[in-house]
Amino acid sequence: MSLLEVDDIHSYYGESHILQGVSLEVEAGETVALIGRNGVGKTTTLRSILQLTPPREGTVTLRGEDVTGWQTHDVARKGVGWVPEERRMFSHLTVDENIRIATPPDEDVQAAFETAYGAFPELDDHRGREAGDLSGGQQQMVAIARGLVGNNDLLLVDEPSEGLAPQIVQQVADALSRVAEDATILLVEQNFPLAMDLADRFYLLDHGQVVESGSTEDISRDDERIRRYLSA
Repeated sequence: MSLLEVDDIHSYYGESHILQGVSLEVEAGETVALIGRNGVGKTTTLRSILQLTPPREGTVTLRGEDVTGWQTHDVARKGVGWVPEERRMFSHLTVDENIRIATPPDEDVQAAFETAYGAFPELDDHRGREAGDLSGGQQQMVAIARGLVGNNDLLLVDEPSEGLAPQIVQQVADALSRVAEDATILLVEQNFPLAMDLADRFYLLDHGQVVESGSTEDISRDDERIRRYLSA
């Protein structure tokens, strides 16, 4: 039984049919990448898993339990963390305070700190700083750390390298590699080489459908079956 199973989901924004039968699976301990051009449904897939954009057809299953139509906070309580593209942290609060607020009420805050700073040792030196004063890469680390706390089994990460300088992207990539040692990740990433480096498997989306999938091993952007869907 997979940790996450998405079966033939169809999701809409108003009358716009965005996802047109997307199916995918994520096994515990994997990092799986969703790749494709902008606007093909990658973020919508994450939103549909979280029931922020509930599918009108198909099912989303966590550990064998159908969560389609649940409230988003109930899906989160099943152990699903989300790191949205916009980061959504509290810039005027300290790093410690951001982690504390993200920790569920029934969880031990000290354990959450250990999880966050164990994954991102660099942040440990900035615990008392306001998050808005950190570098872009450090802010992304705070966002990912917020998704980690609360014993989440599955982390949905949306475009972690978006808007970051190349040297900062490498810092975030290294941090995600550390996180992947203990967490299961479903990653949306426009940076194709980064996605292939981080992920064990991939799903390639085009026009709201999965058109290719498989192992990331030995896959390159020059691969014809990939290139024709990633080219603008």
